[in-house]
Amino acid sequence: MSETIPRPSFPRGALIGAAALIGFAMLAAMFGRITGAGGQMPTTNMVSERSLWFEDRPDGGVTVLDAHNNRLVAIIAPGTNGFLRATVRGLAQERRREDTSTRTPFQLTAWSDGRLTLLDPTTLRHIDLEAFGTTNAEAFAQLLTAQETPR
Repeated sequence: MSETIPRPSFPRGALIGAAALIGFAMLAAMFGRITGAGGQMPTTNMVSERSLWFEDRPDGGVTVLDAHNNRLVAIIAPGTNGFLRATVRGLAQERRREDTSTRTPFQLTAWSDGRLTLLDPTTLRHIDLEAFGTTNAEAFAQLLTAQETPR
């Protein structure tokens, strides 16, 4: 004789619970979208901005120039400021991949909410520098206030 083996079924309560959770998530998202609750970013204003060029030096350092007057902002010594170097190098590599201009300056901006951003206007790549920690952001923040000297 053949015996029928019962097939296991998924618990009905778990299916109802999952459906209820999905329904609640969709309703909450619709409510937030309609009312604007919880999704509004605060309005921030630009505090300061500087257009900068970064040039490699023969000794392995990096020269930072103010793009408006071509004056020296800083010289990054070889082997220092690894985050600054890696960030700028990554943006420059992206420019080469997309075959865009290398002579367009980067935009370093401080915002009223304390954020510091670096924008590449040619690729529209935008980096929130404070997301990498205060020490790394400070390396760029110093470039906003550094005094210029003739080259």
